[in-house]
Amino acid sequence: MKTDNKGFAPNISSAFTGNRGFVIRTLIALFLLTGCEKADVYTSDPQTNFDALWRIIDEHYCFFEYKDVDWNDVYGKYSVQLSDTMNKYALFDMLGDMLGELKDGHTNLISSFDISRYWEWYENFPRNFNEDVHSKYIRGCRIAGGVEYQRLADGKVGYMYYGSFSSSVSEAGLNEIFMYFKDCKGLIIDVRDNGGGSLSNSDRIASRFLEKDMVVGYIMHKTGPGHNDFSAPYPIELKVSEYTTWLRPVVVLTNRHSYSATNDFVSKMHSLSQVTVMGDRTGGGSGLPFNSELPNGWRIRFSASPMLDAGRQSTEDGIDPDINVKMLPEDIENGKDTLIETAILFLLKK
Repeated sequence: MKTDNKGFAPNISSAFTGNRGFVIRTLIALFLLTGCEKADVYTSDPQTNFDALWRIIDEHYCFFEYKDVDWNDVYGKYSVQLSDTMNKYALFDMLGDMLGELKDGHTNLISSFDISRYWEWYENFPRNFNEDVHSKYIRGCRIAGGVEYQRLADGKVGYMYYGSFSSSVSEAGLNEIFMYFKDCKGLIIDVRDNGGGSLSNSDRIASRFLEKDMVVGYIMHKTGPGHNDFSAPYPIELKVSEYTTWLRPVVVLTNRHSYSATNDFVSKMHSLSQVTVMGDRTGGGSGLPFNSELPNGWRIRFSASPMLDAGRQSTEDGIDPDINVKMLPEDIENGKDTLIETAILFLLKK
């Protein structure tokens, strides 16, 4: 890879391809072979659906030991609440409460009338983001796919806000963004309040900051019904993008609501020498989610395969920033975003 002396490498050719998608598809196929399949016989019986849900989680959920959850105790706690006459709404609420014992934002029960959810992974933490203040930084910005981008500090610092990894940004869009920032000294990537989305979008963006192909993490899959029946960790390799890359200083801004695919993105970026993570601890969510179905047709989504960082450590509970920065009330009152302003000063000193 040829770069100029400022760390900007334009190299326009074919799209990025890698082996991560193959690894994940293989793990999903292996997961299906374990027997977690669509229910064949319909029944609304509360006991049957309770037992089916408990068993699916018991055999396939991946964080029992990590979260120190005794699933047998959970069965005893909730089975006594069952009644043959309970309606579907009461059953749904009770099953949702049972899943809440896992304290996992990737675990949801999904019916035609409601979705159970666990949001305490971010609700009880400081926000460190203010929409009204933030809007002043992106007023008049350019937009490429899901990315809003702007030049700040008299054009010296590039700024990208990515609010959801469910909103894609194309390779051509990323090329335009980096060309727009070609004279900037540094770059801010703001993923605060990004609750996740597609891992392929995480890979596409992170590959633009690599100097060489590298192992960015590991993934495991269940090999049996036991809570500790896992494969050895499979390495996940990310390849350098064949499009424009950026090797100048980068600050990634995070808060507690940076979750799932965002957590994955921060994990990859955190291992790069030119990147500094700034803000608050991310929300976590490192289990690759999967879906199954109960006999009454309700779907269950849960963490099935643990993903580790490049050091083979779990990031399920989040990733600490290199520099911890909190939003200051006086800055908010004056229309300033403490994290963005701190990042700008940091990059200008670089």
